[in-house]
Amino acid sequence: MDLRISQLPFVTSGAPNSILAIVDYSSATTGVTSAIYFSSVTANLSGATGTSGTNGTSGTNGTSGTNGTSGTNGTSGTNGTSGSSGTSPTSPYSYVYGLYTQTGNSTTVSGTTSETTIVGEGSGTLNVPANGFTAGSSFSALMVGHMGANNNDDLTIRIKTNSVTLASIGPMNLSSATNKHFKLDVYFTIRTTGTTGVASIMTGGNFEYSKDASSAFEQFNFTELNNTTFDTTISNTLNITAQFDSTNASNIIYSELFFLNKVY
Repeated sequence: MDLRISQLPFVTSGAPNSILAIVDYSSATTGVTSAIYFSSVTANLSGATGTSGTNGTSGTNGTSGTNGTSGTNGTSGTNGTSGSSGTSPTSPYSYVYGLYTQTGNSTTVSGTTSETTIVGEGSGTLNVPANGFTAGSSFSALMVGHMGANNNDDLTIRIKTNSVTLASIGPMNLSSATNKHFKLDVYFTIRTTGTTGVASIMTGGNFEYSKDASSAFEQFNFTELNNTTFDTTISNTLNITAQFDSTNASNIIYSELFFLNKVY
């Protein structure tokens, strides 16, 4: 086809198979209009910038890392030193306290002339250890019990430490007594300490009982100093004994209560 440019139709767009007329302006002018497909021209041309695509979705979060190991604990501080203890107050007075209490009846003394203890089993101690006495140490004892007596028979009560007699009450000539009671009060004071011949102890007190006649009381008082056979350098154990001079069955004695206290 041989058309003049002015005879070509006017277009604003083209299809791939459209023909674009290009005038060859080479030096060797031929005046011939050449034909080239529109797609051959546009193949080397960049198109208009396309619209941006949509953003992709965010990825999932990764897993958390593991926790680190804990640090080691610090060492504990040292304890402070304890404060010193205060001193105990000193009493200007001697302490008074119980040493012994009887918790049952003593052995019954009856039908015999043998010297027999009338101190029963109990709680505490009747013993003072060697060198446990000091000058002025004082004690009191109380004994209460049951007794009976044949008229005109004798009874002797002895206050003893170990085998040493500190004081003797009697022989007491008794009046008739049937199913009666007695009371014995004893007091001791250490005058001096030491071995035999040096140590001394004063003992005193009272023995009383009720007799059949008018239920009256008979009393026997006593005091005695031992400064010959008493020894504070050895262990001393208190004892109280009873001894009748007749085996008459009416003669009977035993203790029901007995207390020993330190009073100074």
